[in-house]
Amino acid sequence: MISDRRLKDAERERRIFAFRSVVALVFVFSLCTALVYRLYDLQVVNTAHFQTLSDKNRMQLQSIAPNRGLIYDRNGVLLADNRPVYSVNIIPESAPDIDVALQSLAGIIDLDADQIKRFKKRMQRSRRPYQPVPVKSRLSEEEIARIEVRRHELAGVEIGADLARYYPLGKATAHSLGYVGRINNEELEKVDQKNYSATNYIGKLGVERFYEAELHGTVGYQTVETNAGNRVLRTLDRVDPVPGKDLILHMDADLQLKAMELLGERRGAVVAIEPETGGVLALVSTPSFDPNKFVTGIDFDSYAALRDSLDLPLFNRALKGQYPPGSTIKPMIGLGGLDVGATTRNFWIMDYGRYQLKNDERIYRDWKREGHGKVDLKAAIAESCDIYFYDLAFKMGVDEMSRYLGYFGFGENLALDISEARSGILPSRDWKRAVRRRAWYPGDSLNMGIGQGFMLATPLQLATATAVMALDGEWKPPVMLKRTGDGSIVLGQRNVDVPQFSINNPDDWGFIKSTMEEVMHGTKGTARSSGRRANYRMAGKTGTAQVVSIAQGEKYDAEALAERHRDHALFVGYAPADDPAIAVAVIVENAGGGSTAAAPIARKLFDTWLAIMADEASEEVHKIVSGDGV
Repeated sequence: MISDRRLKDAERERRIFAFRSVVALVFVFSLCTALVYRLYDLQVVNTAHFQTLSDKNRMQLQSIAPNRGLIYDRNGVLLADNRPVYSVNIIPESAPDIDVALQSLAGIIDLDADQIKRFKKRMQRSRRPYQPVPVKSRLSEEEIARIEVRRHELAGVEIGADLARYYPLGKATAHSLGYVGRINNEELEKVDQKNYSATNYIGKLGVERFYEAELHGTVGYQTVETNAGNRVLRTLDRVDPVPGKDLILHMDADLQLKAMELLGERRGAVVAIEPETGGVLALVSTPSFDPNKFVTGIDFDSYAALRDSLDLPLFNRALKGQYPPGSTIKPMIGLGGLDVGATTRNFWIMDYGRYQLKNDERIYRDWKREGHGKVDLKAAIAESCDIYFYDLAFKMGVDEMSRYLGYFGFGENLALDISEARSGILPSRDWKRAVRRRAWYPGDSLNMGIGQGFMLATPLQLATATAVMALDGEWKPPVMLKRTGDGSIVLGQRNVDVPQFSINNPDDWGFIKSTMEEVMHGTKGTARSSGRRANYRMAGKTGTAQVVSIAQGEKYDAEALAERHRDHALFVGYAPADDPAIAVAVIVENAGGGSTAAAPIARKLFDTWLAIMADEASEEVHKIVSGDGV
């Protein structure tokens, strides 16, 4: 039996214990050293880095949308306002499952497939992290209450308040102001994305689009502290946004509403211009639409009804409608004829109701089948004698007619801040050769001489040309903006090269304008019924634009034609004749003669505007007398 002394080696055990103790001590010391180093690294070396990471967890940089500038008429009537609306939004980064969140919302409020589809499109567009994406706007109080009651179940869902555009005059200003709508990806790529980081809306048409840069303003920022549920606890820092500029237009709300009322449900357009400034006083196209429906997104059915309507309510006839100007251009042709010597004030012809070129079998007829008899230039304009202008057009030729009509702005969009207007068509030899691949014929000149054939003009161009006539050829390009709210002049308007021309005998201006007065006040003037019982004199010209061709030998019978195939009624004019304060162009589609359908509208617009000016003058005199105007 081996003894316990031989088996037990105390020294050896002591050495083993000591070794193990040293190893354990070294290990513990190493761990402590690593821990201390790591603490030093976290707390000292990388303090800034980890402080930033920590701040990112509890702080967010949020963009603040600027208030969009307001739009007023010349007298301070509000035309475009901002009103608070409430929307339900989803923050994609805070929602565990987008589809689940949408399904939950659909169980609380009414959400259709179109709204969900639009939400997913908005979510895909470029945006800042944690930026809310709207699902449904214009929530009712009941819908807000339903969502708030169950908000604890809706991760990533929040109620947002926003300012949305509102147009108090609705349909009356849709085609002049345009409207704002949800910004899309294509538009976002064209603007400063940083400045639009908090913006949901952008100008789509009209003034809203042209002056987008001025109306939008500059984005602001705020740094907020949030909890784990992404709820804002406090605001740490803030840079306020700069609101957009308010715009004051030349437009007069009363005149705009009057023009809308006079056109009624008929298809047509009215453009009224202040000759002295070129300011657009009224711009109306009917039928119209409610722009407020487009601001936060129009539903599919409502848009389809507007898009598919035969009356084209979305089409801006005042700017984009291109019509044969008819007899409204006869004063301009007459002025050119005098200037080039193709006619004189005393030259007359016998009008038997028909005109024929040599070696041409076609007969060009007058609107008055039996003719006007003996006609000089004044009578030809006053009575709108086609035969006289067939003869004058043949003598002048297309080159001279095109040149003089170009002086009045036809064939171009010369408005300073209306980029959407069409240019119409001012025919020439080169134009026909390039577009129709055919030569110009004398018969083409005859049609052009009475505003038919290839020539097309917009109501804006007709009103502008009339204003130029009223000012004896002085050009004041059409402009919507009068000034900004702070009194500054907005730069960046379209660069237009307005025609500059003079005539050999300046007295011809007065003569041609006297023929336009004869239209309104002469015993045989085509618009004499509209000029009756006026306490001022006015000047104008009626016109009829043919929609469908009438075969040789046939008589125009409006009753036999479908309503949309009947002639358009046109009128251009200005008042008062001795000191023009307003120039207008009126077109009523498929309404027949300009004297019966368009001229009466212009007369009422003249009366309305002159009455407004008289009231303003009386108020100004009262201020001066009472001392308020000093």
